[in-house]
Amino acid sequence: MLSPIQEYLNQLHSRYASVMDGHVANYIPELAKADPHLFGICIATRDGHVYEVGDTRQPFTIQSMSKALVYGLALEDRGEEHVLSRIGVEPSGEAFNAISLKAGTGTPFNPMINAGAIATSGQVLKKDGRSRIDRVLEYLSGFAGRELQINNTVFESESQTGHRNRAIGWLLRNFGILDEDPDESLETYFKQCSVEVTCRDLALMAATLANQGVQPLTGKRAIAADYVDNVLGVMASCGMYDWSGEWIYRVGLPAKSGVGGGIIAVLPGQLGIGVFSPPLDTQGNSFRGIKVCMDLARELSLHMLNPTATPRSAARLTYRGGEVMARRRLPLSTGELLRQHGSSIQIIELQGGLTFTTIEPVVRQASQLAEHACKHIIFDLRAVLSANSVSLTLLANLGTKLAEHGATMAFCQPGKLLATLHDIGIPREHIFTSLDGALEAFEDALLLEVSGISWRPSGTLKIHECSLFRSCSEEDLALVEQELQLRSYEENDALITAGESADEMFVLLKGTVEVQIHAKKDSPKRVDLLNPGMTVGEMAFLDGSPRSASVVAMEPVDCLVISKAWFESLQERRPGLKIALLQEMTREISARLRQANVQIAALQRS
Repeated sequence: MLSPIQEYLNQLHSRYASVMDGHVANYIPELAKADPHLFGICIATRDGHVYEVGDTRQPFTIQSMSKALVYGLALEDRGEEHVLSRIGVEPSGEAFNAISLKAGTGTPFNPMINAGAIATSGQVLKKDGRSRIDRVLEYLSGFAGRELQINNTVFESESQTGHRNRAIGWLLRNFGILDEDPDESLETYFKQCSVEVTCRDLALMAATLANQGVQPLTGKRAIAADYVDNVLGVMASCGMYDWSGEWIYRVGLPAKSGVGGGIIAVLPGQLGIGVFSPPLDTQGNSFRGIKVCMDLARELSLHMLNPTATPRSAARLTYRGGEVMARRRLPLSTGELLRQHGSSIQIIELQGGLTFTTIEPVVRQASQLAEHACKHIIFDLRAVLSANSVSLTLLANLGTKLAEHGATMAFCQPGKLLATLHDIGIPREHIFTSLDGALEAFEDALLLEVSGISWRPSGTLKIHECSLFRSCSEEDLALVEQELQLRSYEENDALITAGESADEMFVLLKGTVEVQIHAKKDSPKRVDLLNPGMTVGEMAFLDGSPRSASVVAMEPVDCLVISKAWFESLQERRPGLKIALLQEMTREISARLRQANVQIAALQRS
């Protein structure tokens, strides 16, 4: 099933696919050969799920996006104090290739401009017989989750035309920022910029930073957790050249661009974004990449300073029908049928604030459930504190997708979100005030699907159709019909009142009754719903305790009344009948206890 999130990315890609503004970088001959039509968008979550559209598997060179990541390696090798003594962290306000050093010290303003990046490459140590570039390549591969390679053709092109960068290298050597002649540091820098990646790699690299340095797919640490914040900090302040201020204002994500056409962006703790489109704007950033990221941030509310942002999934509990059922009593055979097929109903309890990043895993989960024969999904909103328009629109779009695949979505206990759900187009018949209401509707639909007939009794039942009397002989049934009183109740009449003595029990022949408990000043709370053919009030009747709940008619009711005196008289007159009735009551109570155990286990497992 096509995810509504994937569908959104497809639409976003189509929105800009024909936009050809900007120019491919031409100051490096090999980069000038890039196809300006190439265009890919990719989002990777911190748990490794990837949404992608377009040319996301097309290799291109990482260029300046390597600067942010290699800065992390230099911090690991040398420590923060040493690196800060050689490379600043302030925005320069100048072009990325400016010969821009602090007066007096010769320190580059930040590691995102070429001067700072060359200095950063020089801080990477040679270790265990491995060169700087070998270690850089291994390090970048750790972020991508696969072995990366250097495009030697691009490297040669960069090296042969990198005269300005060589001049910067010698200036850094002059000021003691580099401890040795700059040739090896420059070669390392040229090669790290020539590492081939894909748009998908970029998203996973960003997701690694979002995941506190652990690569989501491999589960391996790519960067020490202590330095993730440092890398994200310089990306946020300096990553987009001299458009960094505008970027953080409009997009609000730590990011880095490269003249190969890539942009890498991070929503800390949540997800990574990769965009690839070679034509650049006047600042050297991908033209379409900027547009895409601005739309993503605005339309999905991804700005990192959004006060509702949270890295937690909105899913609190997930369980299936048949394990957890509506609070009503079903015939034993009907309950068993529901337990057999209950996985067609799934309940997902949501919590906290609903945003794109908290609802994305939920949408993914629901889509997967629908692909595995789930026909009914209920979202319980009782514990939801807030929801932005993005999250609710995604849920509405999910409902449309589910319907296309023959599945139904409903919401229950919406609270203050009720009006908003109506506004975004959720049908009123798919919104329930209680979980019981939603479960009842979906359970009835499921039972009708698997059996072809409604399980609900119609009209008034005969005595032999009631579960309590199903083991009785014809003679016993005749006695019951002759001796037991038939009593009627109107809607809202109380059959039983909490606290009273239990001198009677009832067998429903027509109508439904609700078992209710009262909690202080709250309105009555339903704990059970009983239908024709079922017994009412047998628990207190058997153990002699006061009534623990009230029972109220939900519609006109007819029932048989079994008094304690009549029941006790069977001991002498018809012991076999009394034993048969006790066995049926025990079987019914045992079935309810077993179902309660199943429900408790399901909720604990969740």
